[in-house]
Amino acid sequence: MGLFKYVTNRAIKNKEGEEVGRMKLFVKKDSDIAEGEYTCPKCSHKGKIHDPWHRPFSKKCDGCGKTIKLPKLLKQFKNEKKKESAK
Repeated sequence: MGLFKYVTNRAIKNKEGEEVGRMKLFVKKDSDIAEGEYTCPKCSHKGKIHDPWHRPFSKKCDGCGKTIKLPKLLKQFKNEKKKESAK
């Protein structure tokens, strides 16, 4: 990772479980600002990210106002496993 303390490029699911959104995000080692871009899973608006870094990260869509949450990977994995086993 070298110059970065956090990097991700993840698909974001809509209410129906379809991967229609995306969040590409990075935080430089010497910074507390998250930078990148997103595609909203609700309205497909494409926007830029330049916000304070926090975990779990979330971004409000500039198009529709939906809060797009980027959960920690382990929590996301556990939630997906629960949904699969419930089927």
